[in-house]
Amino acid sequence: MPRTTRRQFLAGSAAGIAAVGALGFPAIKVRAAENGPVKFGLLEDQSGNFALFGLPKLHATQLAIKEINDGFTLLSGPTGPGGTGKDGAYSELADTLVESGDKGINGRQVELISPDPQSEPRMYQQLTKRLGLEDEVDVIMGAFASANREAMRPVIDQMKKMYWYNNQYEGGVADKYTFCTGAVAEQQIIPAMQYCISKFGKRIYIPAADYNFGQLSAMWTRAMAPLLGGEVVGQEFIPLSVTDFTSTIARIEQAKADWLMMYITGQNHANFYPQANAAGLKRPMGSSINLAQGYEHKRFAAPALAGMNVAVSYMEEIPTPRNQAFVKRFRAMFPDEPYIQQEAHSAYVATHLYAVACRLAKTTEQGAVMEVLESGIGIEAPAGWMFMDPATHHMSQHIRMASCDESHNITFVQEWPSIEPWWTRRLGVNLVKNPEFKQYTPADDPAFKQFI
Repeated sequence: MPRTTRRQFLAGSAAGIAAVGALGFPAIKVRAAENGPVKFGLLEDQSGNFALFGLPKLHATQLAIKEINDGFTLLSGPTGPGGTGKDGAYSELADTLVESGDKGINGRQVELISPDPQSEPRMYQQLTKRLGLEDEVDVIMGAFASANREAMRPVIDQMKKMYWYNNQYEGGVADKYTFCTGAVAEQQIIPAMQYCISKFGKRIYIPAADYNFGQLSAMWTRAMAPLLGGEVVGQEFIPLSVTDFTSTIARIEQAKADWLMMYITGQNHANFYPQANAAGLKRPMGSSINLAQGYEHKRFAAPALAGMNVAVSYMEEIPTPRNQAFVKRFRAMFPDEPYIQQEAHSAYVATHLYAVACRLAKTTEQGAVMEVLESGIGIEAPAGWMFMDPATHHMSQHIRMASCDESHNITFVQEWPSIEPWWTRRLGVNLVKNPEFKQYTPADDPAFKQFI
């Protein structure tokens, strides 16, 4: 594939944006002023049950904003992977952070406004309204838990404000104003199930958090198990407040499961792993969230996470030069960060991609920026090439299967350089042509519904 340089892409972008404008998406009226700072609204948990995950996302956003204000950008382009780089990316550069020629966004410094929603859905709703109506921010990003995202989205849609959800999640959101940079079920649950069924056996037990993330992720697992040659032999939904897993461990033993598909989350639920280890529960585990998200392999003494296998979009341990350069930059600004986790990477990438879209649009006017994002652009992330799918507003992901051994060392045992967010497209979602404002579940898919 011929190489497109950043200079060539930027030179041709104006014509591309004009063509996209012919799609007819109406401009959304936002703050008219283009001469003050770009107001960047962020809602990440700095306290409460999800602060463990929210603080690294806050820090990653702060790092990206500093780089943007200092005149740097991640490489971007209109096409997907095609280079000969070792990690499957578009360029061969060891570090894809380059000078942008723009201090800030279109010459305007980025101002971060980041109140603490305290892991509470009610606070997310209140602060979303405040950011949109009082602070008049240009964009809103944030939320860790799916419950908090779903608390925000009705407010977002009512205000017609652009929102970015930078988190791994269960998938299915089809919303004109929402852009998702984290991995979804077809990029994590399906690869992890394929790997674990082939390696450990067909009998699966599902411990899941009792809210929409855990419930829908479990639904995905029940739907996919028969298609992949597996069988769900037990499941339970556990409230986020639970810290004692004695009864869960006993039920897993009784079910004679070959392996566990883990959808428990939050600081309270993390107590499962040392308790299971102390009880002598020895089962391989699959997951879409552990290791990369909660860095349990760092927080708990070995071998509590031995046998955990997760399809990840990012981990600090990725050994590529571009990731090592990112880790070095991150730790120069935040030397005390316990771990640079998957969602921190998504937040960092989203912040840079938003800046790229604004530069291509030559404005922060929301309708124009959304048109650019729906034109088909990608970015070279520390983990590898990522592409914003116009139809679904989700990103292709470079996925690696991470396996944790008895000493809590991480090995990447399999790799998929680009998995697209294909599932809602199969259901007919095309947000460019047909705006929607809902979340699909596997029950909406005739191919899956028969197994649920």
